[in-house]
Amino acid sequence: MTTAPPLDVDALLDDPHTEIIVCCGSGGVGKTTTSAALALRAAERGRKVVVLTIDPARRLAQSMGIEQLDNTPRPVPAVDGAAGGSLDAMMLDMKRTFDEVVESQASPEKARQILDNPFYVALSSSFAGTQEYMAMEKLGQLHRDARQDGTYDLIVVDTPPSRSALDFLDAPERLSSFLDGRFIRLLLAPARGPARLMTAGLSVVTNALTKVLGAQVLRDMQTFVAAFDTLFGGFRQRADQTFALLQADGTAFLVIAAPEPDALREAAYFVDRLTDDDMPLAGLVVNRVSPSARTELSAEAAITAADRLRSSDSSSLTAGLLRLHADRVRIIEREQHLRERFAASHPAVPTAVVPAMAGDVHDLDGLRAIGELLADGG
Repeated sequence: MTTAPPLDVDALLDDPHTEIIVCCGSGGVGKTTTSAALALRAAERGRKVVVLTIDPARRLAQSMGIEQLDNTPRPVPAVDGAAGGSLDAMMLDMKRTFDEVVESQASPEKARQILDNPFYVALSSSFAGTQEYMAMEKLGQLHRDARQDGTYDLIVVDTPPSRSALDFLDAPERLSSFLDGRFIRLLLAPARGPARLMTAGLSVVTNALTKVLGAQVLRDMQTFVAAFDTLFGGFRQRADQTFALLQADGTAFLVIAAPEPDALREAAYFVDRLTDDDMPLAGLVVNRVSPSARTELSAEAAITAADRLRSSDSSSLTAGLLRLHADRVRIIEREQHLRERFAASHPAVPTAVVPAMAGDVHDLDGLRAIGELLADGG
């Protein structure tokens, strides 16, 4: 049997050199709840914490007793500050973060020209990869501000739920490639050179785009690109800085999974990708694991006993309970096999195993309970 080394969650949270914890994983594995529980536990152990969620569901706000989360960090009430810690929470506002970047990079006049452009409004609200890019942009902002004023000494990030694992690592490059791509260069050609350089071929392409997109849309795009052109370098530079921040020693990635084949397959991809990109992987958290059965009665023995009792009506209840026991034992064995298979493929990845709770987490006490399980699960 291959077992993974234990993940010491409290040592990770208590280490003053840990400045950023990034929780990543596929959707539906308890990533948001884990992020919130880690942030709360760190705060109540003396850290000054902000947790940033990008999950579109608003469970985090509800469990922390905050009416609404937005792009501004808000204090979480009822946090035990006896150890000197504090906890703020926020939810990424994708468009507002994009607006803040534009406002910080451009003059007020140029910024207004960009912010009012219809193509920019569409790009900042719905362009594929914008959410992931802005998650990393907001992380960079928080880290810079924390370094300057000492507001926080730990940032916990709940990354976007994505089937394509670690899209947020690729988002800066994708957005940069789009803004610096051949299509954008084509739109800029009329503004960058004299009219005599407008070749017949370019005119044909422009006419074709006009038919497909419409004249107004094309003009909006050209106006946006011309105004935004001077900011390209700033965006690329900030993306590079944030990527370097993710690779720094003060950052720790936690991969969150559930004891299911698809979730652990995704977790394996996350681990391999983080390793390939030289990202500091702290470990794996396996959530909602079935508690071990406190009995030596195997599933096969339980089924055999149930079959023997089946002919007797008076024993039908006992037979049913034996079959339920057999089902439970098989689930536990299947989950154990999946975890062992993951550990065999990734023997150096520290792992915390968190048993399933009876109900959903709705408040700080529930998050504290999850934090205790995380600390004990290594």
